[in-house]
Amino acid sequence: MKMRRLPMTRSSLRRCALILILALPLSSLAAERSIDEFFDRFTADWVRGNPDLATSLRYFSGEEQDRLERQLTPLTRAYQEERTRLARRGLEELRKFDRTKLDDTRRLSAELMDWLLEAVVRAEPYRDFHFPLQQFSGANVDLIETFTLRHPLVTPKDADNFVARLALMDDRMNEAVAEAKRLADRNLLPPKFIVQATLASMHTFADAPVQNNPLVTVFAQKTASIEGLPADKRAALQQRVGELVQKEIYPAWQKAIALLDAIGPRTTDDAGLWRFKGGDAAYANSLLRFTTTDLTPGEIHEIGLKQVATIEARMDEILKSLGRTQGAVRERMAKLEDDLRYPDPTSDAARTQIMSDIDGYMKDAIARSIPMFERTPKTPVIAQPFPRFREASAAANYNRAPLDGSRPAIFQMPLRVQRMTRLGLRTLVYHETVPGHHFQIALEQENPDLPRFRQARALGGISAMSEGWALYAEKLAAESGWYEGDPEGLLGQLSAELFRARRLVVDTGLHSKKWTRQQAIDFGIEGSEVDRYVVYPGQACSYMIGQLRILEMRDRARAELGDRFSLRGFHSAVLNTGTMPLGALEREVERYVDVVKGK
Repeated sequence: MKMRRLPMTRSSLRRCALILILALPLSSLAAERSIDEFFDRFTADWVRGNPDLATSLRYFSGEEQDRLERQLTPLTRAYQEERTRLARRGLEELRKFDRTKLDDTRRLSAELMDWLLEAVVRAEPYRDFHFPLQQFSGANVDLIETFTLRHPLVTPKDADNFVARLALMDDRMNEAVAEAKRLADRNLLPPKFIVQATLASMHTFADAPVQNNPLVTVFAQKTASIEGLPADKRAALQQRVGELVQKEIYPAWQKAIALLDAIGPRTTDDAGLWRFKGGDAAYANSLLRFTTTDLTPGEIHEIGLKQVATIEARMDEILKSLGRTQGAVRERMAKLEDDLRYPDPTSDAARTQIMSDIDGYMKDAIARSIPMFERTPKTPVIAQPFPRFREASAAANYNRAPLDGSRPAIFQMPLRVQRMTRLGLRTLVYHETVPGHHFQIALEQENPDLPRFRQARALGGISAMSEGWALYAEKLAAESGWYEGDPEGLLGQLSAELFRARRLVVDTGLHSKKWTRQQAIDFGIEGSEVDRYVVYPGQACSYMIGQLRILEMRDRARAELGDRFSLRGFHSAVLNTGTMPLGALEREVERYVDVVKGK
């Protein structure tokens, strides 16, 4: 006789869950409660020790959160060493837990925390290879973005805290200058072209009239809509911000500029980590941190070369179908990029138009994504341009929303002339927002089954997972027909994929094969991007390595499941797992396949 499967109601699901809980050994329940307590306690210690992180996440509440939001994280070597000691202590305690007694979510969370803390400890011998003043993520950039991007300005108290923190900015910059001098005295110097790019950025910031400084303008803009902030109080705070910029922050920037001017004649154009004793080991550690694999620089270099050849061949076919037959693929794409450039790209009208187009692409992507995903984020995402002082060296990026939802997630777009083109714009939006970073990061943040350190990414992220997913999202859009009738748009997607393939070649070329900056540019990478790889080694390799691994997981799942394969199910398996090293993600996808097969 064939048995009829009864539907599961909410009440029956709750009874089943209770039965399962009661069936668990008491030792397992105790272990789970114990590790939950550890996760909460250690993460609180970790965030408490980093006021910038606490503020951007709004991790705490009440008096403790308020106190942290009036502080700025130190930029001293002693502070870095204390963070490493805390990571070691966390690892020692974490490794006392018997993970075989944990459920899957807690087991994965323990594995992730272990990996992230071990990465902190592993990086300690190479801290001196990170110069604190540079154009991409130095103190001269991060300090400003702490205020213009990550400090919440929603309540009158937020405005007070902004000004209190701002009064500490010169101290933090002076710490960065002292650390830069310590490294310079040991001849651990950035390349000449990095010094020049950093000086250009710093002069743009520090030479501007105070009333045009982004710290001043952002404060004015955001406090204008704060309810309960009297006009006279707002005016007084605004005046104080201007005074701090003029009398304390600009002088601190000038000290940093003077140091860079002084070391400039001692610098060379040698670009890669190979220029330092121990640089090869430092680069290997960076590749491990960012790709979560044991691939060597040589192996990654070869993967990149093969991908470049494959993608360029596909682009050549499409270009020929459009009648663009003359010249190398790069030359034809450069002409297409110019043809699709916004008219008068430096004008306010062009800047307004591109941001409007981005908003339209995001809205359209949300509608197109619904059939392919079982869950979509509740957290909103908005787009805004970078401040002008950052445009020359900034890369488009995604900034997650704080845990309390006091602001949306933000996609930042650099509106320099080179980016003022429609070629690849849609693809960039898909990467940074929907269904790319925003889906992966916001869904993780909204997942109530995850411990808070994972929702908040309080210990950091896994670039191979996040960037790999975002690059996978670009390809997913192309595979799903989003560019139907738009061959130029498809070329934009392929161009973005080619860009990530070239990154594998250029990053490894710079840091392990002694490539020059010009060699990297000649290979097809914009100068400001090359400069990014120089100061942020290994990270650029995470994109395509992550994407290729996720595609391999999907292909294996589809091959094993056949007609039972569901794209929505695969996406849920990946996104519900959350941020993990690629090896752990692969094991979870295999578990998903086994469940579908009924094993």
